[in-house]
Amino acid sequence: MSNAEATTSSDRTGTGRAEAAPAYNPEAARLRALLEPAVQANRLYLEDVTINVAGSHRVVHVVVDLPQEETGGVNLDVISDISKVLSDVMDNDPGDDGRPYDLEVSSPGVGRPLTEPRHWHRARGRMVKVNVIQGENVTGRVQSVDDSGVTIVPEIAVKKGMKPKQGEPVKLPFDRIRNGKVEIEFSHLEEAGLEPEHNGPSEEA
Repeated sequence: MSNAEATTSSDRTGTGRAEAAPAYNPEAARLRALLEPAVQANRLYLEDVTINVAGSHRVVHVVVDLPQEETGGVNLDVISDISKVLSDVMDNDPGDDGRPYDLEVSSPGVGRPLTEPRHWHRARGRMVKVNVIQGENVTGRVQSVDDSGVTIVPEIAVKKGMKPKQGEPVKLPFDRIRNGKVEIEFSHLEEAGLEPEHNGPSEEA
């Protein structure tokens, strides 16, 4: 018997490129290989699988995202549906040792740090704050992304009450980006059907 919790997450904090790689967990790697085909079959991307163990009980946290060519967020209905699919896969896991588990499935959320090229692809059209190596930091909108870097249309600060101005597009190679983070814009959240700190329903599988 397992519990499957469907959530959208916006509290995964951090900045830019990965700070320190987590210790390799063979069980998490095994579950990732087990679950990834089902995630891909539902036109999603498996971002992460982590396991927290308390005694004989496990909490398996799975993070799924849309493919990099798509914009917007993973809505709650999709999270709920994939939670049920993955719960079924785990219930029929031939390598399972029989310990009880809770399955938590979430999306990265609008506050997900931009640590990989695919994250920048997913942020196309969004306002971002970029910390630049050996250069001035840039706040602006992601115009385009290619294999070498990101093109940002900077937002130039103006007097309070005036509409922000846009500067000329700036191309930032990935090797000059220390870190990046999406700036939350409520209009974009509403378009995606999300709220700043929205958690989805819990479901018992």
